[in-house]
Amino acid sequence: MSAPLRVLVCDDQELIRTGFATIVDAQPDMEVVGTCGDGRAAVGLARRLRPDVVVMDVRMPVLDGIAATRQLAGPDVPDPVKVLVVTTFNLDEYVYEALRAGASGFLLKDAPGDQLLDGIRTVASGAALLAPAVTRQLVGRYASRVSPPAGTGDDGALTPRELEVLRLVARGLSNAEIASELVVSHETVKTHVSRVLTKLGLRDRVQAVVHAYRTGWSAETG
Repeated sequence: MSAPLRVLVCDDQELIRTGFATIVDAQPDMEVVGTCGDGRAAVGLARRLRPDVVVMDVRMPVLDGIAATRQLAGPDVPDPVKVLVVTTFNLDEYVYEALRAGASGFLLKDAPGDQLLDGIRTVASGAALLAPAVTRQLVGRYASRVSPPAGTGDDGALTPRELEVLRLVARGLSNAEIASELVVSHETVKTHVSRVLTKLGLRDRVQAVVHAYRTGWSAETG
């Protein structure tokens, strides 16, 4: 039997923190290795304990969840920790920045307990937790606000088909939906997505979506 997933729970509200910890600890494949109520403590505990997943609130005292996530999982971190952000409101204004900071996904605090558990398992496996429907809403809300930064990565390394796949990922389409749109197999889409991530040096699908926003590839063309 494999070792249980080690989870760090960080939330400034004791009731929520305790509730999350209780749900996680009740699972045979998980264990809570620590809890805390502010971002600075989250960074310190995560660096010392090296959990498989940090469940991170956005709004916390001392150091907010976005800054804490950036210190643990940002693009300049050599050995990033996987962070699952939780937020009170759908499409909270801070969620986009949390994803840019390196979070592997996010959930709403009022999501059922099984969604939290599934989210932890998903992030721990190396996959990104960003539901297509949520991605579409995120694009709708933020695409017009985000301008391409100076000195972005070389998208010229991508083939025309890979750029098309990146654009569809940014629109929030799942692999199955992309396969239908392009009339190709599901495995072909997985290969294209993998190549996009590799060529652009991106960690997961969430980073691909953020990259597409920042470089303008999320915009519709034609």
